[in-house]
Amino acid sequence: MRNVDAAGLGIGDDHPPRIMGVLNVSKESPYDPSVYDDPGDAAEYVDEELIAEGADIVDVGLESANKDLDVLSAEQELERLDTAIETMASTAGDAVWSIETRYHEVADEALARGFDMVNDICGFADPEMPRVCREHDAAVSKMASPPDLERPGAIENVDDIYEALSMNGFTDKTILDPAFGGWSEAKTHADDRETLRRLREFRGYGRPLLVSINRKSFLKTIAGRTTEEALPVSLAATSMAVERGAHVIRTHDVAETRDAALVGAEFARGRVRTGRDAGDVAVEELDVTTAREAERHLDRLGADREVAGEASVRTYELTGLPEPAVGALRAATAGSEGVDGVAFALAGAAAGTAEPPSATDGGEPDADGTGSHGLLICTPAGRSALTDAVSGVSDPLDAALETMDDGWK
Repeated sequence: MRNVDAAGLGIGDDHPPRIMGVLNVSKESPYDPSVYDDPGDAAEYVDEELIAEGADIVDVGLESANKDLDVLSAEQELERLDTAIETMASTAGDAVWSIETRYHEVADEALARGFDMVNDICGFADPEMPRVCREHDAAVSKMASPPDLERPGAIENVDDIYEALSMNGFTDKTILDPAFGGWSEAKTHADDRETLRRLREFRGYGRPLLVSINRKSFLKTIAGRTTEEALPVSLAATSMAVERGAHVIRTHDVAETRDAALVGAEFARGRVRTGRDAGDVAVEELDVTTAREAERHLDRLGADREVAGEASVRTYELTGLPEPAVGALRAATAGSEGVDGVAFALAGAAAGTAEPPSATDGGEPDADGTGSHGLLICTPAGRSALTDAVSGVSDPLDAALETMDDGWK
């Protein structure tokens, strides 16, 4: 995983989760507590409500990205930039300053006048944006979007997010944002929930991830909360996002979100990672839990996708196995001739017990007489091969394996 240096602030797996607090200088923005048009009041808010509460980054929005509002031109955004610059100059606290824009002209002016970072909500739909960020050696957050400056984040199918993130390439300091929220009429709450479930997948480009999920509707509707009541669900999702690999959390609720992010980081998977000294082989255990996540890393390396089927393992306890099913499972997984990527352990057949059942018999039924049970451990490819090997032996086993197949999707 590539780490990004944002004006001295490290972002990536080698660093703690970073909190991006939000300041809006756009009267159209829907969340009133973060909206200011007076630089003095804005600076006070940044110092007391963002930086003092733990914000590492201050993200300044010049216009609302609400899809129902007219899109400002680059010239109109530039007219509002003075307020942001004056706010930054009036702030006493120390933070990285990010400008939220879709236009390279605005990014160029903001970076030239003291901003450190760009939050591009149209994901390089302006093809000059990468050049500007490179010239200023600036970190840039790139949100998944269509190649359209008037439709930020309007990716209407979760399966299209990954490809959209690569539009017009990357800079060395690109951070990726999979675009949570109602950016288009076609995107549903279920789509956003699936995106969060699949968050590790977007690590496949090997770049840090930013998520903006604070008080979003796809979380509010789970618990039936209004925006004002939605902080608890946002914090729960924040911990989950960090545990699943997010590096930057964009939020209006800085102190609480910081705490939730630290909890997520504490319980994230431990993975082997070593540096690379001269003559050494560097090791990085990838954060992979599904075959699809593995495929993303294989694509990044230009490697054979077929090995992705061996990249994740699931364990199932099977209860009520009829005798033919047990015999088929044991025969298919026994010895050197067994199906690769699959292991089956029958209950009551532990090592050292007398006369364990053979690979072809059904073993001993459970005490209730409803059949045997055991553990099936398999990779996706192994489960598929096992299905082929035992198909037709037992209708209940066929149905169980079909259920497992549905679970991998």
